[in-house]
Amino acid sequence: MKLCLMEKQKKYFISTMGCQMNVYDSEVLAGYLESMGFAATTGEEDADILILNTCAVRQKAEEKVLSRLGMWRNLKQSKPGMLMVLWGCMVQQGGIAGQIRKRYPYIDLIGGPHALGRFPELLEEARISRTPVIAVAEEERRGREFPVKRRHTLFAWVPISYGCNNYCTYCIVPYVRGPEKSRLPADIIAEVEKLAHNGYREVTLLGQNVNSYGRDLNEQMDFADLLQMVARIPGLLRIRYMTSHPRDFTEKMIAIIAQEPKICEHFHLPLQAGSNHILTLMNRGYTREVYLKLVERIRELVPRSSITTDFIVGFPGEREEDFGMTMDMLEKVRFDAAFTFIYSPRQGTKAAAMADQISDTEKRARIITLNNRQTEIGQEINAQLLGTRQELLVEGKSKTDHANYTGRTRTNKIVHFPANEVPEGSLVTVEITEAGAWTLRGKYISADTD
Repeated sequence: MKLCLMEKQKKYFISTMGCQMNVYDSEVLAGYLESMGFAATTGEEDADILILNTCAVRQKAEEKVLSRLGMWRNLKQSKPGMLMVLWGCMVQQGGIAGQIRKRYPYIDLIGGPHALGRFPELLEEARISRTPVIAVAEEERRGREFPVKRRHTLFAWVPISYGCNNYCTYCIVPYVRGPEKSRLPADIIAEVEKLAHNGYREVTLLGQNVNSYGRDLNEQMDFADLLQMVARIPGLLRIRYMTSHPRDFTEKMIAIIAQEPKICEHFHLPLQAGSNHILTLMNRGYTREVYLKLVERIRELVPRSSITTDFIVGFPGEREEDFGMTMDMLEKVRFDAAFTFIYSPRQGTKAAAMADQISDTEKRARIITLNNRQTEIGQEINAQLLGTRQELLVEGKSKTDHANYTGRTRTNKIVHFPANEVPEGSLVTVEITEAGAWTLRGKYISADTD
């Protein structure tokens, strides 16, 4: 369906918050809009359609959304014909859409991930309606192909499943994205083959838990099988995937990653906590001992790999000794990097109703301790790369210094390096000259052949 367009081409602006799945959903929204004749703009005030794609994982993200909506009020008053859309996981939570409609009546369309397949019709309904349109019912099963306007011409996100079956007690995702549903392998392979044919160099397979892929399909296929099939597609240089649940990471998966040269040697394994007591309260489904055995096996079979993780600090009931066990896991595993978060209660999750909630003061003190030590460990690990030569896939000019290019190692480490002209998507070799906790600097050596 096409909107009635004026002679002058109309424009859209999309702001995305949250995870890589949200980034992909925004690419779909952009794909729809461009197929309807709209063009992207970099300024909110220039847009005829303004979209905020939201995240529900943490309270801070929701606070940012509400602040942004407050600022949109003046924009709507100055440009009443602009369509304003609030999309994503935040509005999928029970009762939130109604609250938004009452508090921000100038928002024209409020929709969640389940309604992605109906976006064009919903937008048209919002255009002609005198009241906000709400679409958050669980109706879209994501079994169809979507138009996609990708943000990059060389690196692509490819969803392999939607939703989640894990129900970690702190997490809202299963409630807003629904139960896990795997895409058919033939559809995934066809999409990746098309990307490779069109010159894409790297794909990242996406799922809330990629490791459980295929369990809801009739076909006898697991994630390791899918990885191997994707790795055999000509034209691609690198394959990544996220996110992995440690409980479901199999020996077969590790072996495939070790065997297939296109699959990058980077393992992101969210630990969340180092205490078995807290892991049980979180409903994570593994123990610290199981996690350590997994790490040991990865390092045996893929010795030059990197391992990164997520931590949640201040979960309800986290005693000082529990936090001490998290710090102990930091020392035992020695992660290349860690994304750390202060526990944020989410209404509707089991953890929000648990006793022994931790004070904000204690949470902040613990995360500072954790971050400081992880920064030291990351620095120590990266310092071991000084003087080594690393293969990079070039992502383009550095965002902060256009005299430098930015590339990424197979182990997902960002490297900045000076060079005259290096095409995006090319493989180059650099020698590491400086090592920080999060980024590296290097000297350009040569371009590699594919």
